[in-house]
Amino acid sequence: MKIAFLTPEYPHSKTGNSGGIGTSIKNLAIGLLAKGVSVRILVYGQKQDVTFDDDGVLIQQIKNIRFKGLSWFLTRKKIEKIINELHSEKEIDLVEAPDWTGITSFIKPKSCPVIIRLHGSDTYFCHLDNRPVKWINKFHEKRALENADGFLSVSRFTADTTNMIFGLDKKFTIIPNSIDVNLFQIHNEIYRQQKTILYFGSLIRKKGLLELPLIFNKIVENDSDTKLMLIGKDVPDIISGNPSTWKMMQKLFSEKALQNVNYLGSVPYIEIKDKIQQATVCVFPSFAEAFPVSWLEAMAMKKPIVASNIGWAKEMIDEGKNGFLVHPANHKVFAQKIIDFMKDEVLSVKLAQAARDKAEKYFDINVIASQNIEFYEKIISQKNKYK
Repeated sequence: MKIAFLTPEYPHSKTGNSGGIGTSIKNLAIGLLAKGVSVRILVYGQKQDVTFDDDGVLIQQIKNIRFKGLSWFLTRKKIEKIINELHSEKEIDLVEAPDWTGITSFIKPKSCPVIIRLHGSDTYFCHLDNRPVKWINKFHEKRALENADGFLSVSRFTADTTNMIFGLDKKFTIIPNSIDVNLFQIHNEIYRQQKTILYFGSLIRKKGLLELPLIFNKIVENDSDTKLMLIGKDVPDIISGNPSTWKMMQKLFSEKALQNVNYLGSVPYIEIKDKIQQATVCVFPSFAEAFPVSWLEAMAMKKPIVASNIGWAKEMIDEGKNGFLVHPANHKVFAQKIIDFMKDEVLSVKLAQAARDKAEKYFDINVIASQNIEFYEKIISQKNKYK
């Protein structure tokens, strides 16, 4: 089987910056390769048209066509032509694309099946953020879903919300994001810092970063020695127009709490595991996600987790069994759950081990890759039947 992923991002030095979509695709690509599936990554929005090998994964960079007023259409037609050629030459059997901005809205290959995986569209995140979406993005995202041959979603919450906001009734197969659990092992030689709370991910409003200072203020009132470590890219605030979420956060910390905050900025991915291990508790007070890989990484590293209780979260963490779930705006309760972990080592160890166990059983790449292969085979078979 030969699978292609059409994506605006992929984590490689030659392809530019990458976020959660790129990370999840790479994790899945590695898992598929291990099971004998050929994987090609079609990365659009690149500076040149070139193909190279990345440890067995074929990366094909696609340069967008620049033509005033028609760039979006001509680029889609270029991608369509590439897909048709690859399929006719038997280089690919199926193309998977994300829902973000609906890249496949005007891509209709002659015979190659195209599936959409929901990672969270722009319309989806605008809905969760209670802010307006660009009509053109919503148009393309809905059209892409209407044209697809198959439908995947990383969470049931994302699937149901997407159907609702677009007025659709698509039947989504739910296959969550994955990680290679074996890569997230505990190393005893790494020093664990006492009373250290870790958040890692982009510093952005939708991930609850304007709630976190207010939560941390309450923790410092209880224990002035507690530290907060922040890792991730500082993002402009889309609602206020402020160019720095980090600067907005600093104004929300109490004077005492701010002295205990260590913002490291972006950290190389290979160093993230060490930072997770050093932490006492990991926190994710997000308002808008689909199925975040960062949560899976913390679970696999046996970390006590306090996270948002919105939608998708309940498909990842079982409240009180392998973590705590609290609404991000409930600062007092959110802070108290963190304090409970820091004060009760028995509780921390119990729930952290349960989190690791769940990651191994349900979210490991070996499990998830097999589920994807089964789905791909079904879609390819259905498409061939109607040729």
